[in-house]
Amino acid sequence: MMPKELLDKLEKWYENHQHDKIVEMIEQMPESQRDYEIIGHYGRALNNVGRFNDALSELEAVKKQGQQDAAWHWRVGYAYFYMQEWQEALSAFEKAKALGFDSETVEEFITYCHNIMRNIVEALEDIERVPFNERDFSQFWEKSDYAAKNYVEAPPTTEIIVAIEEELGYKLPADYIWLMQKQNGGIPVNTCFPTVMPTSWAENHVAITGIMGIGRKKMYSLCGDLGSHFMLEEWGYPNIGVVIADCPSAGHDVIMLDYRACGTDGEPAVVHVDQEAGYHVTFLAPNFATFITGLVNEEVFDTSEQDKVDDLAMVKHAPFSPLLQSLCEKTGEEGWVETIIRGICTQIVEDKGYFALHADELSRLMYDIQFWLYTGAHSEVTQVQYLADYKNIIALAQGFSTGGYAPDFVSDWLKERIKQGEIINQKGVVHFTADKLAHLRAQMVNEELRPFRWLEHGSGNVSLLLEAGMYKQALFETRADEGFQGNGYDWTSLADVYLQEKLPELEGSVRFDSEADMFCAYASQKDALWQFAIGFKQACENDELIHDLFSRAILD
Repeated sequence: MMPKELLDKLEKWYENHQHDKIVEMIEQMPESQRDYEIIGHYGRALNNVGRFNDALSELEAVKKQGQQDAAWHWRVGYAYFYMQEWQEALSAFEKAKALGFDSETVEEFITYCHNIMRNIVEALEDIERVPFNERDFSQFWEKSDYAAKNYVEAPPTTEIIVAIEEELGYKLPADYIWLMQKQNGGIPVNTCFPTVMPTSWAENHVAITGIMGIGRKKMYSLCGDLGSHFMLEEWGYPNIGVVIADCPSAGHDVIMLDYRACGTDGEPAVVHVDQEAGYHVTFLAPNFATFITGLVNEEVFDTSEQDKVDDLAMVKHAPFSPLLQSLCEKTGEEGWVETIIRGICTQIVEDKGYFALHADELSRLMYDIQFWLYTGAHSEVTQVQYLADYKNIIALAQGFSTGGYAPDFVSDWLKERIKQGEIINQKGVVHFTADKLAHLRAQMVNEELRPFRWLEHGSGNVSLLLEAGMYKQALFETRADEGFQGNGYDWTSLADVYLQEKLPELEGSVRFDSEADMFCAYASQKDALWQFAIGFKQACENDELIHDLFSRAILD
C-alpha cells in the first residue's frame, strides 16, 4: 500500500492541478516501488499533462488488476479519447460507468464519443458523395482589403509547396494544397465550426478569423510573421503539426493540422488548441476537407441578444471576486464604488452587446478604476505585481467577470498612462499622480450620473446639471396636452416631487435654479446633493416609479 504521507501529497498536487509534480516524483521512484495505486496516480497525471500514449502504456501494464476498477477504465478511456481512438474510448467509458464510476463526466464523454463517431461517418460519406475537388468554392472566400493585405498570397508553385513543407516538417494535405491553388489564403464567408463539446470560445462551436496560405510573404501565411512557426515558437503551441487558421482571440487559440496519429506524411486530423486552457486540444474533423465543408455561417450560432441579456444581468447582480470586493471595502466607500463599477460596466454591455474590456474609452476608465483600487489598497505596487494580479480582479474571476482578457490591452494602457505622466513609475513602483486621481474621481461621478453632470465650484458649492430635451423626453410627452415640454422648469417640477416624497429631510439643503434649456440643482453641502443626485438618477431609470412621481408634478 502507498504510504499515507505520499498519498496525501499526490492528492494535494492533483487538487491544485500540479500534475507535473506528480509525474516528476513518480518518475524518480524505482519501478520496483510503483505499485498499482501509484501507477493509477501516474496514469492520471500523465493524462493531465497531455502524455496520453505514456499514460495508456503505464495503465496497460496493470490491466489485469484494473479490470474491476472503475477509475482504471476511466483513465484508459480518457487517454484513448485524446488519442482520437473513439471506439476504444467509448468501450472504456461504458465499462467505467457499469462499475459505478461516480462522475457525471463519464456520461458526457460517452455522449461525446457517440456524437464524434456519428459526425465523422456523416462527414466522410458527404465527401465521398461529392469529392472535395469537384465542389464549387467560387463563393467560399470573403472579398476584403484586409484579407488581401494580410492573408492572400499568389497561388503556390510546386517549388514553394516543397520548400514550405520542408520548413514546417510536415507534408500538407492534398485538399489543402488544391484549395490554396484556387486562392492562397484568406477569410472565408463561413467562419464557424460546430463542436460536440464546449471550448473556450463557445459551448457548441469554434470560430476562425482566417485560413493561412502556403507561403511566407503575408503576415498570416504558414511561414509568415504570425504564421505556424511563430505560434509554435513564440506562443508555445504544442509541436503536433501545423497551425492553419487563427481565431478571434488574437493568439489565445488556433486551429491546427494534427499529425500525431498519422505521422508527418499522413492525412492529419483538424483540431482546436486553446492556449488559455493549457493548450487543451479538441478534435474537430478527421481531415482538412471535412473541416472546410463543415464550416457554417456565424449566424447559425448568433446568440447576441441572449448574450446581452445574460451579461447585463451579470454586471448588475453577480458577486464581485474576493479581491475586487476587498479592494472596494478598503476605499471606505464600498457602496458608492460598487455602484460606479456596475454602472460603467452596464454601459459597456449596452454599447457592445457583451461584457469585455478592450481599448475604448469606457474600458480604459475601468482599467483606471482597477488600478486605483489596487494601488490604494497595497503599498509600493510594482508594475510586474499589478499585471500579474490584474486577472484576479475581474478578467478571470468567478461571478462578475469578462471571462477572459487580452494582456496587451492592459499593458498598452499602462504604458500609455506612464507616457502621459498620469502614472509615476519609480524603479518599477507605480501609482497615479494626485491630479489624475482627482480627474478619475470626477470621471467616475459623471459616469454614474450620466446624462446629468456634477460640477464642483471653487466656492465649495456643488451643482447637478442636465441639458433639457435630451433625456426621458417621452415621459414629458405623456402630459404634453397640459403644457409639459421637458424643459429645465419641467425637470424642476419633477425633481421637486421626488425631493418632497423621497428625501424630505433634504428640503432646504437642495435647491433648484433651472433655465428653459438647463435643469440645475445645487447645494452648499456636497453629501446632500450627492444623496439627491444618486437617488434621483436611479428613480429616473425606474420607469414605473418615475411615471408615478411625474403624475403629481405641477406645471410651473
